[in-house]
Amino acid sequence: MIWVHNINPVILHIYKNIAIRWYPLAYILGFIAAFIWIHYLIKNNYLDLNKKELDDFIFYLFLGVLLGGRIFYMIFYQFELLLKKPFELFMVWHGGMSFHGGFIGILFFTYLFSKKYNKNLWKLYGSLAVVAPVGLFFGRIANFINGELWGKPTNGEWGIIFPEAGPLPRHPSQLYEAFLEGLILFIILFIIFKSTRKLKYLGPYFGMGYSTFRIIVELFREPDRQLGYLILKPITMGQILSLIMFLFSVYIFYIIRKKEGF
Repeated sequence: MIWVHNINPVILHIYKNIAIRWYPLAYILGFIAAFIWIHYLIKNNYLDLNKKELDDFIFYLFLGVLLGGRIFYMIFYQFELLLKKPFELFMVWHGGMSFHGGFIGILFFTYLFSKKYNKNLWKLYGSLAVVAPVGLFFGRIANFINGELWGKPTNGEWGIIFPEAGPLPRHPSQLYEAFLEGLILFIILFIIFKSTRKLKYLGPYFGMGYSTFRIIVELFREPDRQLGYLILKPITMGQILSLIMFLFSVYIFYIIRKKEGF
């Protein structure tokens, strides 16, 4: 029996158009997880941050995710709309955030934080690598609840009908991403951290792991309507950006290893 998606994206209506939605709640849960994890690293002497620095670091991360994710999305996925309506960039309630953009935003604002407080940049990046999949997990579950970013049509019994996508059952690609980019990647990185007790390599490991899983899931995910496929039919914007991310992560891994004399 094929299930028809009918989950309400609104948790609670407060007043008129004011409501609590699953999607922003996913971001809040991600930042709470980041705060708890980084606090654990500080308590166990993996990171050297005082309370004020921790609060500032979380704020920098918030700016990185929000600004990077939104700007990147509008440039790479909604550029024509951005040219017609520049102020659409600030209308985040209309939806549209890019993970790759949020990733770049976090890299940039973490760099600024490290310079301001004279902290080890690679350890800061590594501290985020383990908890990032947790945020991804919540975010992809929220995508599924919203009935967005659905997959390609499938004959499998696990197919789900997303009414906005048409009458055909589709891959629940949001759940595939939650499983691979979220749960599995978290387990892999956590095991690496527990076995090595080193933070600085976790950033590149995350980049390589995420980009690999994203490229795989894109094979089952419907491309963005406004872009479609790029170059050849199987190639999407998400795969191209993920490939760049993978190569960049390999390069950073090489740089860190070289500094240690390997």
